[in-house]
Amino acid sequence: MALIERDSVEVIARLTRNIEKVIFGKPDAIKLCITGLLARGHILIEDIPGIGKTTLAQALARSIDCTFTRIQFTSDMLPSDIIGVSVLNPKTSEFEFRQGPIFANVVLADEINRTPPKTQSALLEAMGENQVSVDGVTRPVPQPFIVLATQNPVEFEGAYPLPESQVDRFLLRIEIGYPPEDDELRIMRRHDPRQALDDLEPVLGATDVVVLQEQVARVAVDDDVARYMLAIVQGTRTNEHIQLGVSPRASLGLYEACQARALIEGRDYVTPDDVKQMAVPILAHRLLVKSHGSDMVAAARERARTLADVVQRIPVPV
Repeated sequence: MALIERDSVEVIARLTRNIEKVIFGKPDAIKLCITGLLARGHILIEDIPGIGKTTLAQALARSIDCTFTRIQFTSDMLPSDIIGVSVLNPKTSEFEFRQGPIFANVVLADEINRTPPKTQSALLEAMGENQVSVDGVTRPVPQPFIVLATQNPVEFEGAYPLPESQVDRFLLRIEIGYPPEDDELRIMRRHDPRQALDDLEPVLGATDVVVLQEQVARVAVDDDVARYMLAIVQGTRTNEHIQLGVSPRASLGLYEACQARALIEGRDYVTPDDVKQMAVPILAHRLLVKSHGSDMVAAARERARTLADVVQRIPVPV
């Protein structure tokens, strides 16, 4: 049965419950992942090793009946390992393009900052324009298309910082954090999440995701709420503690993410509270604060605090 004949709220709830079979005690992280999916955005999951970043990305991917690839980023990886390469066919004496793993609906870029920026940049065109150009030929990526990237803090051995242009392509950043005590006990008793991942069944298809994304675009945003979003965005460009504010791509991302959150909450309109809840995940990772240090975790928290201060200063529309 097509999704358009179902209750979209129930479908989203079913997707949430499916992911919760594998990810314990992290409802906010799961909701942010689904928000990114419905807002046609890419997701950066950033935290220390062993916290469940890859498991969360895999659980979301396995819950959708569509093509899925995993790219394990390493220091010796080349751009052609991601987007593909043209090879000579000896029978026809012509070059044929062999697609790389980027040509999938859901792409897991695991430990993306383990590879140098030159290779990371192979994702830029696909993430920004839903296409890949090789040898003068432009090829579209399948729809829906989402990159789920995980990364470890830069302080860890063999990690490279993501370039600002790459960071700006991610709609939102998720920091998972340690699980609550009871949920960590459940994780310990389960031993290994691989069996739970293998047992996951898709709860919606690629077409269903596209329909949900179209519904998100129809969620109403009042002019005062839209100007509230814009005031927050502009506040990042004038704050004395911020060296570089967010781009127009970020303001568009905030708008669409708030629409997605409203749909997840069962509403066909965006509220100021949606904006408050989405501001940090959507905007904070794009900021360049003046006191930015080498400690990646501390810098992320400083950006979040600075943005929270910006939001607090903006009057909330009635």
